[in-house]
Amino acid sequence: MENIEREFVAMIREYERVIYKVCYLYATPNAGLRDLYQEVALNLWKAYPKFRRECKISTWVYRIALNTCISFIRKEKNMPEIIALTPSFDRTDETDDTQEMLRQLYRLISRLGQLEKSIVLLYLEEKSYEEIAEITGLTLTNVATKLSRIKEKLKRMKKEND
Repeated sequence: MENIEREFVAMIREYERVIYKVCYLYATPNAGLRDLYQEVALNLWKAYPKFRRECKISTWVYRIALNTCISFIRKEKNMPEIIALTPSFDRTDETDDTQEMLRQLYRLISRLGQLEKSIVLLYLEEKSYEEIAEITGLTLTNVATKLSRIKEKLKRMKKEND
């Protein structure tokens, strides 16, 4: 295996959970989790030789994953809906209560707009406001404002569901 291939495989392994989390937020019956993950991995592979390391690799991975998922969803809107026969959810070791809370949170997040989803995902990944701004292309002030509004919106949505 060539050196670039080894580096790429190591990078994919290191950021596998990050990629899955981004894909999970954007997955739909037509755009399944595995399909999105493969699309992101393919786009990362295509872009990897051109990566100039002008930003952190995590920023680059997030940017490509988010852009790939958003583009995939845009294309997918014109396709007929497919109904999944088996439910799937991210493999974790949390308790059932925690799992249910996470499912509810992800259901609420999935109802947000694409930019809002991206911002809240990065926030949940404990990215700094500076990193969120760099990944999304927003100003620092805009990130803080949008995040505050998103939190309020999620609270309202949760109250409506209770």
